Amino acid sequence: MSAPIEFLMIAGAPTPVAPFSHAVAADGWVFVTGQMPTDPNDDSAPLPEGIAAQTRRVVENLKIVLTGAGSALDRVVFTRVYLTHFERDYAAMNTVWRSYFAEGKLPARTCIGVTGLARGALVEIDLIARR
Repeated sequence: MSAPIEFLMIAGAPTPVAPFSHAVAADGWVFVTGQMPTDPNDDSAPLPEGIAAQTRRVVENLKIVLTGAGSALDRVVFTRVYLTHFERDYAAMNTVWRSYFAEGKLPARTCIGVTGLARGALVEIDLIARR
């Protein structure tokens, strides 16, 4: 018999922009909803300017959710990155992304160019981690 599925709303994480949980945990896995570069302390605050600042904010938001779900960045196995300006922002996003992980310990990843994201964001990232 497997453990029950947990639908998690994490205290201190940004308020979701649509009807979904911050994360769902099942059988030792944590599936984290795409995080936006929103300020977890003020939903109405303007988004940070530029892809580097937005990527940092997104990863910090992911860290909040992961911690609340009983995991951490070093337990991430797969991510998806969505960029609205793929050609322009890909290299800068990667520079910030690499800074959060130990050398040789990068999670598997897919990066996708999209036509738009909520609130006009430049980047959104979701992930799967182990507890």
